[in-house]
Parts: sequence; C-alpha cells; structure tokens
Amino acid sequence: MKAAGKTPSLLIGHSLGGLAAIVAASELPDVAAVATIGAPADLHHILSIFKQDDLDAIREDGEASVEIAGRSFVISRSFIESLQAIDVETAINSLRRPVLVMHSPVDQVVGINHASRIFVSSRHPKSFISLDTADHLLSDAGDANYAAAMVAAWANRFLPPLVDDLPQVEAAKGVSATETLAGKFQLTVRSGEHTLFADEPPSVGGLGSGLSPYELVSAGLAACTVMTMRLYANRKGFPLERASTTVEHMKVADMMPPDRFKRTVVLEGPLSDEQRARILEIADRCPVDLTLLRGSDVQTELIDGLAFITPTKVEP
Repeated sequence: MKAAGKTPSLLIGHSLGGLAAIVAASELPDVAAVATIGAPADLHHILSIFKQDDLDAIREDGEASVEIAGRSFVISRSFIESLQAIDVETAINSLRRPVLVMHSPVDQVVGINHASRIFVSSRHPKSFISLDTADHLLSDAGDANYAAAMVAAWANRFLPPLVDDLPQVEAAKGVSATETLAGKFQLTVRSGEHTLFADEPPSVGGLGSGLSPYELVSAGLAACTVMTMRLYANRKGFPLERASTTVEHMKVADMMPPDRFKRTVVLEGPLSDEQRARILEIADRCPVDLTLLRGSDVQTELIDGLAFITPTKVEP
C-alpha cells in the first residue's frame, strides 16, 4: 500500500484482529492510531476457546475448521505457532500511538477484563468506549453502526487530513430564525443578504412553505459534500464533470445515537474506479460530516429587549 501511495494511517481490528492491529502497528511507523473491538489481551486466550480435538487436528493435519462465537474459521498450525511467540501486552506498551479500546461488558467470548488489560498497558493518549449490550460479533446493526461512528469520531483527532485546502469556515457570521406569525411554524431564516423560509409539512401542522429543521441540516451536509468533492477532484485533476448528493434524515429506534443521515452520491464523468473511490473517501471527511460525527458545543444566551430583527408576517 505504501508503494501505491496509500500508506495506512489507521488500523482497526475486531477480536483477534484487534491484537493483529496492535502487533502490526508496532512494526509500521506510519500508522497514526489503532482501534480495537472486543480484542483479547493475550493470544493464549484464543487457544483456550478451542476444543482439544480441534487443536489435535490442527497439529496432525496442518489445519482444521474450528467454531468461534457460532462461526467457523480455518486455523492453521503456523497460526497457532505464531500466537505462542507474541507478547501482546509488551507490544501494546511499546506502541506509543493513540489507542481506542472498545468492548462490551457482556461479551461472552472475550471478557471485559481483557479490555482493562489492554487499556492499562496502552500509553496515553488512550480511550475506552463501552459497547453496552453488544455481543462479541456486533451482530446487531445498531451496535455495529454505533461502533463505526465512535471510531470515526475518535480517529479524526489523530489522522492527517486527506487534503489541506477544503473549505473550513471558522465561524458563521450569524444565521437568524424569526417567526413570521403566519401559520404555526413558519420562520424567516436570514444570513447576510440571503433569506429563506423554514417550516414544517402540513402533516404536523405546518404550512409546508420551507425546509424543516432536519432538512436544513441535511442540506448543509449535502452542499458541503459536493463542494468538498469538487475541490478535491479539481486539485487532483480528476475528470469529474458534475457531482450531486442527496441526503435523507431518519430516526432509527434501535440505534444510538438514533439519528441517521443517508447520503447518496452521483459522480458524472469518465472517472476510473480508483478515482471514484478516492472522491468518496473525501466525501466522508467533509467539514459538516465531521461536525456531525464529533458533536458540537451549543451555548444559549437570553438577551433583554426587542429582538434585533423585527418579525415580518409573510403569507405563503
């Protein structure tokens, strides 16, 4: 990957893959951070969950199919021998890279005590996130989505930017929303010389005269995504003729946090598969996307007297 100009910066590993990520990172100086999910703190734990018959078959036949957490895996003799030669906690302690440890307290395959050992052995900066009621395989989509979102938000602090010329407005100069007094929800939204309506659809008592609050958030994400992809494509000289993005917002009851923004991207032009993949990578790092993933600090202040904008009644 380094020879192809795609040096990995983040390693993420689940279960035994978490230990593999730690060991690999200790030998790859360009890796900036490591995240583990449900990883054991020692490789002998893996051997302890194998049946003795399976271990005998591996030693005699060179490999065998074993069942772990309800799934079958082919384990080779060389794999077993390599496990016994690795000191995981020493590798973690010598890593000296940011580490994120994610683990479920009810994991029945790898106990939560393994997460404690990995966390204690890791050097700062290090973080721990509990996966609550998730099983070892994160078989519930809500648990998997939560883990993915947490890794993305955490890793952004430590990863180098994919590009250094994307639009990052330091501060909005002030966007105001004021009731028009027409209908139940209609607002006038103003920023500088620009004015638009915000409203709710008639189905919930609005006039349907403007975008709803979540539609406005979705519009910001869609606009930022397209602008970011355009700047990146122009910088790289990719033949992107036109880009468009549709963003849908939905509430998912069994997911935490429950808000999901589904983004559909269309890229027009004679782009190669690799160019399309690179543009999509950048889409996932647009400033508004990162703001939504990280969360933000919202401060509220009440001022006395008349509002600085006088409400104007506007008929739809």
